Amino acid sequence: MENNVTTGQSSLQTAQPEEESVFSLQNILTIGLIHWKWFVASVFICGCFAMAYLRYKSPVYQMAAKILIKDDQQSKTRNSGLLSSMQTMGFITNSDGIQNEVEVLKSQYLTREVVRDLKLYVNYKLKGKVKDHLLYKNQEISVDIDPASLSKIEEDVKIYGTAQTAVPIKLEITAEEDGYKVKGESYSPKITTLDPEEDVTAFEAKIHSLPATITTTAGTLTFTKNTHPTSTPMEGRTMLVSIIAPTMLGASYANALSVEPTSKETSIALITLNDKVVDRGLDFLEQLCVCYNRQANADKNETALKTEEFINGRLEKIDSELGTTEDALESYKKQNKVTELKLDATQTLAQTSQYSTKLQDAETQIQLLDYLREYVDNPANKYQIIPSNVGLADEASKHLINQFNQSVLDRNRMLRTASEIAPQVMTLTATLDDLQRSIQLALLQARKGADIQLQGIKSQYSKYQSRVSSTPEQERILTQIGRQQEVKSGLYLMLLEKREENSISLAATADKGKLIDDPVYVSKVSPKKMVVLLLAIVLGLGIPLIIFILLQVTRYKIEGRDDVMKLTRLPIVADVAVASDSVKDSAGIVVKENKNYLIDEIFRSMRTNIQFLLEEGQKVILFTSSTSGEGKTFNAANLAVSFALLGKKVILVGLDIRKPALGRLFGISDRTLGVTPLLAKQKVTEADVLRQIVPSGVNDNLEIMMAGITPPNPTELLAKENLKDIIAALRNHYDYIILDTAPAGLVSDTLQIGKFADLSVYVCRADYTPKSCFDIVNKLHDDNKLPRLCIVLNGVDMSKKKYRYYYGYSHNYGIYGRYGRKNYGYNSYGAASFGTYTKSHYGDENDTSIKK
Repeated sequence: MENNVTTGQSSLQTAQPEEESVFSLQNILTIGLIHWKWFVASVFICGCFAMAYLRYKSPVYQMAAKILIKDDQQSKTRNSGLLSSMQTMGFITNSDGIQNEVEVLKSQYLTREVVRDLKLYVNYKLKGKVKDHLLYKNQEISVDIDPASLSKIEEDVKIYGTAQTAVPIKLEITAEEDGYKVKGESYSPKITTLDPEEDVTAFEAKIHSLPATITTTAGTLTFTKNTHPTSTPMEGRTMLVSIIAPTMLGASYANALSVEPTSKETSIALITLNDKVVDRGLDFLEQLCVCYNRQANADKNETALKTEEFINGRLEKIDSELGTTEDALESYKKQNKVTELKLDATQTLAQTSQYSTKLQDAETQIQLLDYLREYVDNPANKYQIIPSNVGLADEASKHLINQFNQSVLDRNRMLRTASEIAPQVMTLTATLDDLQRSIQLALLQARKGADIQLQGIKSQYSKYQSRVSSTPEQERILTQIGRQQEVKSGLYLMLLEKREENSISLAATADKGKLIDDPVYVSKVSPKKMVVLLLAIVLGLGIPLIIFILLQVTRYKIEGRDDVMKLTRLPIVADVAVASDSVKDSAGIVVKENKNYLIDEIFRSMRTNIQFLLEEGQKVILFTSSTSGEGKTFNAANLAVSFALLGKKVILVGLDIRKPALGRLFGISDRTLGVTPLLAKQKVTEADVLRQIVPSGVNDNLEIMMAGITPPNPTELLAKENLKDIIAALRNHYDYIILDTAPAGLVSDTLQIGKFADLSVYVCRADYTPKSCFDIVNKLHDDNKLPRLCIVLNGVDMSKKKYRYYYGYSHNYGIYGRYGRKNYGYNSYGAASFGTYTKSHYGDENDTSIKK
């Protein structure tokens, strides 16, 4: 028997269930069952918001396109051979090039160009009652702004970066019978303006016919009739138009754009775009490829254009230098009278030889003339034959000499027959004299002519002779000039060829990117109905769950047994429910003889558990709490009644002499008797003790020693040896002594009484005792200031839903089942015997579940 008690006692002290987190599944299910109406209401409200969101949220669609990025020849050469084999085997990839192009395709510069090309910076909406409808290509009127103002808008965004600069123009266009009414605002920032609101200008205009223009502070707007086949008339509705800075819109498109290679081995990029309009997204992807090729071709042709510019510059310079060289050659040839050096040299040599011969002939003629003059002038040769066939070139002299010789011959023939004074002879002599004078004069003239001719021949001879001597120098100079001319001419021809090749290269530039698939619609990205509804359900369940969990985490008072088990490892001997008024009597005693109410079973369970904790011979049980109002007197009194019902002789001693409550609880009018007179005596006898005891009026086995008159020095009285004598006297007469003491958390009276007790019962109250009070309980246990400390949880109001779930649904057993089966190692009353703890079961003798 002793071994059984010890075993049960050890089990009661050490067996503790694992602490459950507030996020445990069991706790969450408990919260859900307790507050299910809040969860249903929250799910319903979130569902309504989700349906409204799905109804009015503009859907976002995903479009995709595949683009082949062509490798250049250099890349092909670089990846040839071994590298190409390694790439095929997967050791290396060609991802460097494709990654660069991926970043280019996602660049804001490229998306901004697409926005400008497609004029997406003009946003159209058809005004609705709740939601505005986006328009793309189907608006009745198209609006545009001049390029210069559009560029200025982009510059303003870079400088100021405000929302007004991002959307500088807003319009409302309303269709009327006689045209269109335009109302709007334009924003044009000024450096001198301190308040941006001053730069917003409102305007209003009337358009009777299209096309039309309106001048605003932000730029000139052009209105034209949309001729697209899908355009629909406004039919009296209002169209909202806003002009957005392409820089801002390009940035938003760049964020909505996703580009990634399809694999590591290929150079194909998959481009996906999320947009609210499918046609706009498809057009954007197609134009993105166009702009990409345009930019790539511009980058690719940049070298060719620079080359062409360089070639043209060099051609101009070489042409100038070549012209200078030709001018120098021309001037030198003119100056030196050279046409063709070799031909001129040959001709010069021939002329030199010719003039050398002429010079000799001229000198010969001069010598012949000098000889003939000397011969003619010689008196000895008078009337003699003059030599005539000596090669004289002067025909006049030759003719006169021939006449003179003929006349000499005639005179000489006549002189053979006549004398010199003969008339015929004298006539001939006179003729000879005249002819001689004529010959002398003719020879003199011939001599002068020969001299002149000789000088001319000598001059020509000298000229050609100098040409012959200067030919090597001319050849050298002409060779130098010719070499320069040849080099510059060759370079000029080469540059002309390169320019033609460069022009052919420019004309034959191929696109870098090629759409291998037309842009296609993929799917609807958002809002996804199932996801939104699922999220609404999750939020509907999660919001109240989080709120209730936060309330649990932040509450500072205990609620039930689980809270106590988390705060201390002391054994819990009972969970005392709130008793109904029908069960209580006038004294507040709820334990009845021969009754099977639920509250009776609770105190029976407490009694049994305390018996297991008490060792043989131990009978003094101390009741205390942290503060007043936790029900220690109520529990001590009803436990005393429960022990009395076993036929044990029990005394309930009121040691809370500061605030006595036993007299009021049991309805005793004479409250002068009690512990206080005994403590005030010098010496206490057993007879003195017995005289202070009064009957309880509830059970014959239960007697009461009240606190008595409230003293001014309670601590000093309790510290006297009289208390020890009083307890010792009571041990001799009673089976169980139950001490109702003051709260241990407020005063130290209980600690002085604790050294005379065998077991200490610490009472806490649900929804009343702060959690911080268990620091006191644990410290009292750790410091052994109270003997064999255990816990009673009081005031569990089973009329509240949370406790019904905690003690009914959260566990498989009721209060008593948990004590026996889960904690203490012995069997007791289970929930099956007494049903769930609801208010209808307290003190209801007709309740069928209790009778079972």
